[in-house]
Amino acid sequence: MNNIVNQAVEAYIRDVLPKNEGLLAEMENFAALHHIPIVHREVAKLLEVITKINHTKAVLEVGTAIGYSSIIMCNAMEDGRVLTIEKRKDMVEKARDYIQKAGLEERIDILHGNAEEILPQLHRKFDLIFLDAAKGQYMEFLSSCIHLLEEEGVLISDNVLYKGMVASNAYVIRRKKTIVKRMRTYLDHIMHHPSLTSCLLPIGDGVAISYKGKEVKTWKK
Repeated sequence: MNNIVNQAVEAYIRDVLPKNEGLLAEMENFAALHHIPIVHREVAKLLEVITKINHTKAVLEVGTAIGYSSIIMCNAMEDGRVLTIEKRKDMVEKARDYIQKAGLEERIDILHGNAEEILPQLHRKFDLIFLDAAKGQYMEFLSSCIHLLEEEGVLISDNVLYKGMVASNAYVIRRKKTIVKRMRTYLDHIMHHPSLTSCLLPIGDGVAISYKGKEVKTWKK
């Protein structure tokens, strides 16, 4: 039980979704066996839908893991590209293996390193940014993410309810207090940021979706 959605509802949602086959199913099994966090299946489907709705051509992902969500978003685009950042070398190597198996090595680029160092060095714009890295560092990434996001682009932040702990102190584990506090600060910030219109969805481990509006330009004579 993740303290976010009724267990029966969660089970139904996951059961009604089409089951993945082939490589994606292999990746799901590998992640479960080795306790590697990847997006929940309902969140994966949300990523796919938003990527299509947004007519996305350029994706930035912060937190690659084994490349599961990178492949999903890349497959949802007709000819777009994904740039994804991962700090763990073993994950980078595994992700590259899976991306090659998917035949997407020409469309998905992995940068190995710390996102807080890499993000300020990027100068291109992205239609969609998926934030799925260290939960206690989301605020550190936010300024760069907003800057790198195209006008009318979408920022998706995963795990923002953090097993329900962000929503209620009753669920908070003592050693997670700092992460919970930082995530609450992050959510408050994106909900009130002048450039963003945000909503919070209780699916998976909690997902925030933020739309970056057009810059308001003042007309002068």
